[in-house]
Amino acid sequence: MLQLNQVRLRRGTRILFEDATFQAHAGQRVGVTGANGSGKSSLFELILGGLQTDAGEISLQAGCRIAAVAQETPDSERSALDFVLDGDIELRAAEAAIRQAEAGTEDESEADAKALARAYEAFEDADGYAARARAGALLHGLGFEPEQTEWEVSAFSGGWRVRLALAQALMRQSDLLLLDEPTNHLDLPAILWLENWLARYPGLLLVISHDRDFLDAVCTRIAHIEQQHVTLYGGNYSQFEEVRTARLAQQQAMHEKQQKEIRHIQSFVDRFRYKASKARQAQSRLRMLERMTLIAPAHVDSPFHFTFLEPGRQPQHLLKMEDAQLGYAKGQPVLSNVNLGIEAGQRLGLLGVNGAGKSTLVRALADGSTLLSGQRIVHRDTVIGYFAQHQLEQLDPQQSPLAHLQSREPGSTESELRQYLGRFGFAGERIFDPVAPFSGGEKARLVLALLIRLRPNLLLLDEPTNHLDLEMRQALSMALNDYSGALVVIAHDRHLLRTVCDELIVVHDGMADRFDRSLDDYAAWLTERDEETTDRDASTDGKDRGNPATSRGSQRARRQEKARAREALKPLRDRVQRIEKEMNRVRMACELLERKLADDALYNEPERRDELTGLVREQGEARSRLEQLEEDWLAASEALECARGDQ
Repeated sequence: MLQLNQVRLRRGTRILFEDATFQAHAGQRVGVTGANGSGKSSLFELILGGLQTDAGEISLQAGCRIAAVAQETPDSERSALDFVLDGDIELRAAEAAIRQAEAGTEDESEADAKALARAYEAFEDADGYAARARAGALLHGLGFEPEQTEWEVSAFSGGWRVRLALAQALMRQSDLLLLDEPTNHLDLPAILWLENWLARYPGLLLVISHDRDFLDAVCTRIAHIEQQHVTLYGGNYSQFEEVRTARLAQQQAMHEKQQKEIRHIQSFVDRFRYKASKARQAQSRLRMLERMTLIAPAHVDSPFHFTFLEPGRQPQHLLKMEDAQLGYAKGQPVLSNVNLGIEAGQRLGLLGVNGAGKSTLVRALADGSTLLSGQRIVHRDTVIGYFAQHQLEQLDPQQSPLAHLQSREPGSTESELRQYLGRFGFAGERIFDPVAPFSGGEKARLVLALLIRLRPNLLLLDEPTNHLDLEMRQALSMALNDYSGALVVIAHDRHLLRTVCDELIVVHDGMADRFDRSLDDYAAWLTERDEETTDRDASTDGKDRGNPATSRGSQRARRQEKARAREALKPLRDRVQRIEKEMNRVRMACELLERKLADDALYNEPERRDELTGLVREQGEARSRLEQLEEDWLAASEALECARGDQ
């Protein structure tokens, strides 16, 4: 369906990629990955015809229907539902044909009657009778309430208009679907819904995303752009990482072997090229060097290597909210009866749909600005580091990254600050440029860099991965894992939540409750809530309609029963999670021991024999421990599944 043959693409003087050759077919879902600026979005423009190749050719199957999200944020007086329906071009053409044919049937000619019949046939082929239901399902899946489908597009905020543009692209009947960062502006429930929708898409999907869990759930291929080449890998993102890591390790080993051979040959040439008896052999080896195809060293393209600075003090009880009502002036409370204490080293992740009150809660923790009543108690030694999207706009647009740091730390040397900024991807003259034209990702990295210098012992992160690419997300995840302070994070990036959070809080229906299940159970929890809503609506319309108290009582009883069932499973779930954490710790220890044992010097230096013996013994103990943990995990998981089945 889509074929690239030795394609070269240049933007300005820079070559994005060359000799790009691959094929993709209907039913495949291809994730397009690579560092920011590598050419991912330009590849989409090339497919859409907005750019021309500098060499090679790109071809699509004849009659291929392409759908993509509009670049312009929609602003229209049409209703949301009609706007989404506009995405189905065949449907709108059939409707126009019906109107035209009906206008001509006043003469009741045979030709007009046939035209009307053809128009209705086209309408049926476009699945027109179910079109409004399809559009409504798309809007519901992306988080719109039923009454919002009739709102004018112009009434929605920018983020919700992006969702409308996505729904319109999904509405179009297409053979090739191009999605560039579709999870931006989506909350976790909408992302989970989109994953399921795309898994059923019958055509060819190309998607750019920095959400690795999304790529894992959706993709069957990965097209990775790196060092001006496009390489196609089979499998999802995690499988791609495994294959790429092995390939890079092999390439590095071959590079080192070749460099050793080059040094040996060059040494021979340098020693004997001017000796008459050896000149011929030296010249032969010199020609061998010239003909040798050099193997490049393995390259990992992440420029980000940073850690969180150790907090100055670590009080045990950092912050507490008691009987708090949270919201905004002149409005109803968004959250009520919030009781939350944060202690040293605690790591909380907040779940919930957009608008449920997650940011409201974090703002109350950060500065109390959304606290309407109740108490916010902060220890005198608590140092809060707060990251929010609005802080990107609070950067001085005329100041450079270096100037931002110098204004906060006038006593630090320029060389020290330059080295620090380099860990966040700001290198060379870039550190002297005004931040006004910086991308969202660059501004987010700068805000994080400024935040870390505060040495906070309580980090509050509100969607920190927005605008960040995969490499920066991974660097942030690793840095947060090593961070010793307390953490509260809102993120729709499940990989970040899974790797850095030990506890979860779900914000819903005006409450903030502990979520006593794992992150992977969140989708099931959402389904259960939808079922409860359906049951409640059915009960209201049925026999309990005349007795609201009975209806509310039965709903409360069902919720309490389900809560008791979940509570009964909590010890089993906790055991599984404890074993999983210990398994991860032991696996990391095994990997560290394997890296140490790969050191050749360990085997060649007699004085290190005792060290080698100790490492081998530690490796054996770690492997035995890991095997035992795996057996314990299987037993605990089986017990949990049996208990769930009994319920």
